[in-house]
Amino acid sequence: MTTARADRTAIPARVREEGESALGGPGGRGRIVGAAPVGGGCIGRAARVETAAGDVVFLKWCEPGAAPAGLFAAEAQGLEALAAAGAVRVPAVLAVGETWLALEWLEPGRATGASWARLGAGLAALHRCRAGRYGWPEDNFLGLLPQANAWSAGWPAFWRERRLLPQLERACARGWLDAAVRRRFDRLLDRLDERLAGAEAEGASLLHGDLWSGNVHVLADGTPALVDPAPYHGHREVDLAMSELFGGFGREFYHAYDEAWPRAAGYADRRPIYQLYSLLAHVNLFGASYVGPTLRALAAAGA
Repeated sequence: MTTARADRTAIPARVREEGESALGGPGGRGRIVGAAPVGGGCIGRAARVETAAGDVVFLKWCEPGAAPAGLFAAEAQGLEALAAAGAVRVPAVLAVGETWLALEWLEPGRATGASWARLGAGLAALHRCRAGRYGWPEDNFLGLLPQANAWSAGWPAFWRERRLLPQLERACARGWLDAAVRRRFDRLLDRLDERLAGAEAEGASLLHGDLWSGNVHVLADGTPALVDPAPYHGHREVDLAMSELFGGFGREFYHAYDEAWPRAAGYADRRPIYQLYSLLAHVNLFGASYVGPTLRALAAAGA
C-alpha cells in the first residue's frame, strides 16, 4: 500500500460531507483536514485521511452507479462478523454510506515468516467458528459480482447451486465459454455429491471467502490482518484453495494452519473444484485472459 500527499479536495464533496457527518462529534471533530491517496483498489478510490480530532482513517469510495447497491454495507457486515470471531485481525468499521466506507487505519508493514505463521494459525481458529448449515444470513459480493448465500443443508448442493452454476451461466451467456466447455462443467457438477462427500463430513466453517494475497494486510509491527472479505459458512478448504490460486502466501502460513487443523485427505483433488469458482468470477470480471486458467483447472478437476 503506497501513499502520496494530497489535500482533502481530492475526495468528492458528497463523500467528504457524508463521511465528516458520520465521523463527527462535538465541534466538527470529524472534519477531514488532510488526505493522501492510497493505491491498490480496483473498484474505486481510497485515501488515508486525517480528521480535526487527530484520528487517521482509511476511506474508500466509488462514483454513484459504479458499484452495485449494498456493496459497502456488505463489506462492513463481513468485517464485523470476522472481528466478532476474534480469530484474525481486521480493521474496525467506523462508518459506512451507500458509496463509501470508513475503516480504522492500519499502518502497513512488511510480512515476515512469523506474520505468515500467525495468519495460518488465525485462519484455522476462524474456521473453528462453526454453523449447522452452509450459507450466510444475506447475499453479498465477490468483487463486484453478486454472491448468493441462501442457506443449504448440503455442501455439494450449495457449491453447485450457489457458487459454480451462477458464475458458469454468466460466463456462458457472455460468450466466454462455449457449449463444449459447458458440457464438461455439467459432467463435473453431476459428480459433486461424490467428489465433495469428504468435505461435507467436516461441516460448515466461517470463511473469509476471498482469500488471496492482496487481501492480506500486514501491520507495521508484523501483525497480519485480513481485508475485503466475502464471508459465508462453507467448507474450510475453500479459503486454502483460494490462497494457493495466485500464490504469495509464505510456506509458514500452511505449516501453521496444518499444525492447528490438518487438511483432510483428498484436499488436492478438491482444490481445483474450489478454485473454479474464483476463476469463473475472474472470467466474468476481466474476460478472456482467465479462460485458459479456468480450462486448466477444469481439467485438473477431472472434467
